Amino acid sequence: MAPAPASRIAVVTGASSGIGAATARQLAAAGYRVVLTARRKDRIEALAEEINGAGHQAAAYALDVTDRAAVDEFATAFRTVGVLVNNAGGALGADPVATGDPEQWRQMYETNVIGTLNVTQALLPALTASGDGTVVVLSSTAGFATYEGGGGYVAAKHAEHVLAETLRLEIVGTPVRVVEVAPGMVKTDEFALTRFGGDQEKAAKVYAGVAEPLTADDVADTISWAVTRPSHVNIDLLVVRPRAQASNTKVHRDL
Repeated sequence: MAPAPASRIAVVTGASSGIGAATARQLAAAGYRVVLTARRKDRIEALAEEINGAGHQAAAYALDVTDRAAVDEFATAFRTVGVLVNNAGGALGADPVATGDPEQWRQMYETNVIGTLNVTQALLPALTASGDGTVVVLSSTAGFATYEGGGGYVAAKHAEHVLAETLRLEIVGTPVRVVEVAPGMVKTDEFALTRFGGDQEKAAKVYAGVAEPLTADDVADTISWAVTRPSHVNIDLLVVRPRAQASNTKVHRDL
């Protein structure tokens, strides 16, 4: 379903790699004018060039979602926005609560929660003005179940889930939907590597023996599907896992 002319702009945060980049490609292919944001300007500029070269429409804007002044300045460029995909986030470390690094906890909360809050608040007037807006919050199955060594990330994703759920209650009756997509195990180039500070061995163990973890394209496909439902249809929460993963702590591995 092609987006209506008044709501053809889709803003994707964290679009420099992984799920964000895959989502930008899929929304562009679906007919949206995609605005790519991330801190790594070279990455999003290259992606914009790729999307435009494929005959679609994309623009790049370097942005740190935790910088509220920068986010507010970014938002002034838009009279209307049809879709906001809050994808920027990530995990840092896997230490137990007793020895976890408070700075890593703070960074995760700032990026996953405050970053989502900043961009959503700044663009909500433009989303409403479109007459048919959609806010997507990319949370995680970590937002619904705990696991050892995941305290900081789990706490941030629980908060992000609550943000989405509360926003939906507060803006009911306005022409804006709130969609939450919560992926389980997704194998991307950077997620686990970033979490373990670049340690390739530790990152590889996350996916060891799992034949087919989710890919960034799998998650982007669910986001694109949710966004392109008819306006009166709201996908409140979509949990997506690989078949091999029954829960955050129950994964089938062929080892």
